[in-house]
Amino acid sequence: MKRNIIISLTLWLSLVAVAQTQVAEFNPGIAANGVNYALPKTLLKVDASAIKVVYTPGEFAKYAERYLHISGVNAEPSTTWNVTSLTVYQEGVPDTTKVYTVKLKDKTVAPMVQLTNSGILVAVNAHSEQEEHALPDMRTTHHKREARQYLTEEILSATSIAKMAELTAQEILDIRESKNAIKRGQVESMPKDGASLKIVLDELNAQEEALTQLFTGYVDTTFVAKSYAIMPAEDIDKHVLFRFSRKLGFVEADDLAGDPYFLSVKNLHTVVFPDERETAKRKIEGLVYNMPSMAHVIINTMQGAVYEQDLPFAQFGIIDTLSPALFNKGATTKLTLYPATGGILHLEQ
Repeated sequence: MKRNIIISLTLWLSLVAVAQTQVAEFNPGIAANGVNYALPKTLLKVDASAIKVVYTPGEFAKYAERYLHISGVNAEPSTTWNVTSLTVYQEGVPDTTKVYTVKLKDKTVAPMVQLTNSGILVAVNAHSEQEEHALPDMRTTHHKREARQYLTEEILSATSIAKMAELTAQEILDIRESKNAIKRGQVESMPKDGASLKIVLDELNAQEEALTQLFTGYVDTTFVAKSYAIMPAEDIDKHVLFRFSRKLGFVEADDLAGDPYFLSVKNLHTVVFPDERETAKRKIEGLVYNMPSMAHVIINTMQGAVYEQDLPFAQFGIIDTLSPALFNKGATTKLTLYPATGGILHLEQ
């Protein structure tokens, strides 16, 4: 889990004068007496998960319908991929154009400031829990059963594949009949208790499944996850986020072997920007935070939208300040910010 940096800075308050906590733009050329913090710009991330299914036909695949009445068995191996899910979320990346210092002066009480390990401000006089997004590891599940151990001497000595298939099918039918007889209590030597009965039936089921795979084949499944990230600086129209092939899985964005997944981001301009005259008058006189603007995010394939949502983005919005008086001596103001946008999550006085 990411480590949060929690800085608690306290100085004595003079009985003669009351000073406010000051915030200024960060100047790396000056050793400031205070806490430096950054506001974020918003990184859009997409975690895509897929399943690879590898089919291996059985040795007796072409005899499945004749001897076991199982139709539609494919005698050719195949590999298919399918996208199973898309997880869309946001992360905050320090914006080097929005770095500030909470200045400490004599006779001033500064607040407790919580930063992420990349220096983004997330809380003042409060604690903010940081959400983690870990990409799952690739994993493969094998479904093949060892059938050879269950082949009788008669089956192994057969002189043709067709004869082996016929005898194996008869063995499967005998196993099914044995299971039914045990369940009905029609065998001479019944298991003594429920646990023994389960052991016997489990073994018969394992034999049946393994031998049946000689006809139906088996599949191995592999789970794969990929993460994609983009930092929108302006509107995006059908950017190829990645391509995906039913035969190859995830491929590069310029590989035409895969079908494209398009990303579009449209700024909805939900924040009103001040005009030039008002901007010129504005001074940084309190804690600086972001006012993000909402944007419409769509992920499309050639078949249509697979994700559509309005999300806030710090870089499409503006900055604003909180009154310094909120953090004066005696104040109990608690502030938490969204790590991905720098916007206010919770403000309590």
